[in-house]
Amino acid sequence: MKNQVIKILVADDHTLFRQGIIRLLEDQNNFSVIAEAENGKELIEMYFNLFPDIILADIAMPELTGIEAVQEILIRDRTAKALFLSMYDAGEYVYKVIKSGGKGLVNKNILEDELFLAIDRVYKGDKYFGRKWNDENLKNLIDEFEKKSNENSKVDIELNFREEHILQLIINGATSKEIAEKLLLSKKTIDYYRSNLLRKFDIKTQIELAKFGINYFQQKKTNSD
Repeated sequence: MKNQVIKILVADDHTLFRQGIIRLLEDQNNFSVIAEAENGKELIEMYFNLFPDIILADIAMPELTGIEAVQEILIRDRTAKALFLSMYDAGEYVYKVIKSGGKGLVNKNILEDELFLAIDRVYKGDKYFGRKWNDENLKNLIDEFEKKSNENSKVDIELNFREEHILQLIINGATSKEIAEKLLLSKKTIDYYRSNLLRKFDIKTQIELAKFGINYFQQKKTNSD
């Protein structure tokens, strides 16, 4: 087991970043990048063609987001292990990854040694969300978000299909530019939707929007069950 080579599938729609990660991993004797993908659909296809040990994926990608792709993979293969990369690693994103079935989330700005540690932890079946997130903190985070979901769900808010689609992409970490490209709309139109969603939820920041968005969909699912 000491010399086990971990087979990795890297998925990120930014070519330079993806290639940089691949070169970094290939320089390590215990990692082997067996495939790469630039969108969620390719990620799913590559996974079931090659069955890597670890998926290393960006949260926000075209076609399907990283989270959407991993959720679909987990429906068909519950043993899949996914570690997400993102510029966003605040509590609501950690919670979203946990609820999706992902095993970890690390910030794209971390040092390479911590990335290697995260991959190794996830490969061994553990979770890794950064050095500040231990099991107790993760449990408290889940309890906090689920309590807020029940107490402050904003059930009176009504969103149309387009607003819900954009809100889900925002929760997954997509930028206005990425959402615009995915939906074939202008960035200005997506910014308008963002502003309108902030107004409807009566909140001020994008972080709050992601948090209340998670609560909104959870409450909607509860109401439909």
